[in-house]
This record gives sequence, structure tokens and C-alpha cells, in this order.
Amino acid sequence: LDPSAKLYFPYEPGKQARSAIKIKNTSKSHVAFKFQTTEPKSCFMRPAGAVLAPGEEIIATVFKFVEPPENNERPMEQKSGVKFKIMSLKMKVPTDYMPELFEEQKDHVSEEQVMRVVFLDPENPNSMMEKLKNQLAEADAADEARKKPPEGISVPKPIIGEGLVIDEWKQRRERYLAQQQGGADLA
Repeated sequence: LDPSAKLYFPYEPGKQARSAIKIKNTSKSHVAFKFQTTEPKSCFMRPAGAVLAPGEEIIATVFKFVEPPENNERPMEQKSGVKFKIMSLKMKVPTDYMPELFEEQKDHVSEEQVMRVVFLDPENPNSMMEKLKNQLAEADAADEARKKPPEGISVPKPIIGEGLVIDEWKQRRERYLAQQQGGADLA
């Protein structure tokens, strides 16, 4: 896999900041990847893992809560103790991603890429801040595309009709609530 060695975040203390990272499978076989952090309560990645075909790339969004500076620490010089790591695992047979893959085959983990956090000043426009904004826009578009069903596949419409148990239950509930409030019977 070929992710960057640095994760850039806008420095906005007390807020949830976002970064984006492009992960590319540079091998000749399918590769599963999994995201890990030393602070799972304040940091996460979407998607947290996937299986990539040879040459395939994905752009993922990383979320991190930015702590306010302590003592007299200058904000942009704040060291982040948070570590991010992407683990990869070569797949003999292409399969769907499951987090359990890494527990089942922990002896076969081929690479671990550690990434360092770099804070950018959102008030001071620079090329890295522009690149981050573009990557986040690309990540948002990719996330929306993942949510949509593939072309040619129809999404089943909810079944609504007379005589269904759920409809009857809803009507009874509405009548009961109306009676409780002293209203007229809805039937």
C-alpha cells in the first residue's frame, strides 16, 4: 500500500477536525487494509478498512478531536501524541473485508505504515491547506458514491398497504395516544 507518511489536520482547538488520505494498492495481489489509532475514542477513519484490488486506490477520511493547548504551549507547536497506523495484509484469494481477517491472519500482516500528525493553520492559506481541502472534497464525493447502490440494482421500496400488521399497529397506537390526550377517536 502507498499511503502518505503524514496526516494533515487544520488546527481548530476544541473541534472535530478532518483529514483525508489516499491509499493505493501498489502490489500485484489483492490487499486488505485496516486503520488503527492509539486514541480510538477521539479518532477514527471512514472507511476503517477495505480490500483493494491491484492498482485500486481509495480516499479515506480521518476524524480527530483537536485538544486545546496546555499551559503556555504555542498552538501550532503542539505535539500530538496520537499515532495512526495502517496495517495491510496480502490476500491469496479476493474476499470481502472483515475486521476479523487481521486477527485470523495476524502472522501474515505484511506491512504497517505509521503516520505522523501535522497541524495546519486554517487562517494562513498555503499549498498544503489547499491540497487538504481538495482531498476532503474528493473523500466526501467518494463517500457519497459508496452510499449509492450500483447502477442496475434496484433498491426495494418499503411495502405499504392495507391489512399489514405494522399499519394496523400504527393505527391502534394513534387511537390510543389520541384517547390519552382526550382527543377524538381517529377510526
